[in-house]
Amino acid sequence: MTKAIYLFIISGFLFSCQGILDKEPIATLDAGSFFKTEADAVQAINAAYGPLMFNNKNNNFYWAFSTITSDEAITGGDGSRPGLVEMDAFTYTPRTEEFNTFWKVNYEGITQCNVVLANLDKAEMSVAKRNELRGEALFLRSYYYFLLSQVFGDVPLFTTLVAPENLKVAKTANSIILAQIYNDCEEAAGYLPSIRPAVQAGRATKGAALALAAKTALYQKDYNKVVEKTAQIKALNVYSLMADYRDNFKKFTQNNAESVWEIQHTNLQLGLGNFLNQWWMSKKLTGYGFAEAREELVKAFETDDPRRKFTIAMNNEDYFGVVYKNSFSSTRYSPIKYLQNPAEVTQPADGDINYTAIRFAEVLLWEAEALNELGRVAEAAIPLEVVRNRARSQAVNPATALPKISTTDIAEMRAAIRHERQVELAFEMHRFFDLVRWGIAGDLLPGFVKDKHERFPIPQTEIDLNANLLQNPGY
Repeated sequence: MTKAIYLFIISGFLFSCQGILDKEPIATLDAGSFFKTEADAVQAINAAYGPLMFNNKNNNFYWAFSTITSDEAITGGDGSRPGLVEMDAFTYTPRTEEFNTFWKVNYEGITQCNVVLANLDKAEMSVAKRNELRGEALFLRSYYYFLLSQVFGDVPLFTTLVAPENLKVAKTANSIILAQIYNDCEEAAGYLPSIRPAVQAGRATKGAALALAAKTALYQKDYNKVVEKTAQIKALNVYSLMADYRDNFKKFTQNNAESVWEIQHTNLQLGLGNFLNQWWMSKKLTGYGFAEAREELVKAFETDDPRRKFTIAMNNEDYFGVVYKNSFSSTRYSPIKYLQNPAEVTQPADGDINYTAIRFAEVLLWEAEALNELGRVAEAAIPLEVVRNRARSQAVNPATALPKISTTDIAEMRAAIRHERQVELAFEMHRFFDLVRWGIAGDLLPGFVKDKHERFPIPQTEIDLNANLLQNPGY
């Protein structure tokens, strides 16, 4: 390994207690000279959070892979992102630029985590603090690998720093990557605190690590582990559902009791805020309309389910201070989640609402799904009902809205849980990957080819650079 390492300090990711914005950006540094103090190590781990953000700097198109490829949305806009049109129609190729940028941004995050893990012991600090930072690095690396695993399947696995000449390696089997993620999250959970003070909002916690372990086990179809991990999360007594569903998607109710892990955003600098506000907002309200809600999603909501109105704008409804019209979208519908009135944000092109990567409602639905797949149908109904009851309480007629799911049949309960994920988590970047892991994407998505589109293509630029890197089947 060469002495030079790269630390990418992202000023847009704010931790006020650490004064990260008071530091000069770090370029290329000698590892031995940089990792001297606790403050140095904290600054290095801060940099590992930066690639998570949905901003113009990162070009993080995870939202596109999970949303406009699904039955939630189509792409609209002005044609300035042809790759998004290709995703909508399943005509993308290894040269579609969005895959290349996504690959790079996630490996940037992984590299930064490995830099921290390789050098923590050089910095003077307490054992407790060193372990906490180690837990953050393990969790973040796991999260980046989980995203890569969802999108590409088998990818190169690096758990140590590697010299540039040794980077040309073959892909690691997805099963091995998921096992690594699960084990790293278990280890991280042992280092991380259950609660963070407000000034550390967004930093990894024990609950976040346990949750990513649970989600990984769900993808491994290890339902006993899912039940085990969700029980551990609940036993922390940290999380609960917000009374108002909408509070999960508002600026002034962020980092709330339902948030297990939330990716922090600011829009103090143009291009560093949450660009979902630009990508998803209707063109009629200075956005691109790159995600326009499908009628299939509108119809999925049960009668009187208040979450429809909290998720999708329809004709003559309020839309950030204006009356929504069908002409605002080619589908007649637009998403609302993670959007703000452009007049209310510092930089009109950016939003400053965080992205909640894991919230407690999803944890409950993981638990329900796992219990049902284990044949414990009656138990599965309990967490499912907790989620439905919150929605029911906000309905115009709570007494008649969203009837309880009382079935004892595994298949019927499975359908109910999958439906609940669809409406509860719409536009939260889960749907396509849910359809794939359930094996039903080909039944619902026109253009989807079985045994090909379950995974997106490895970027051609990476294939060209690495003769050991094989393309995914079908591409």
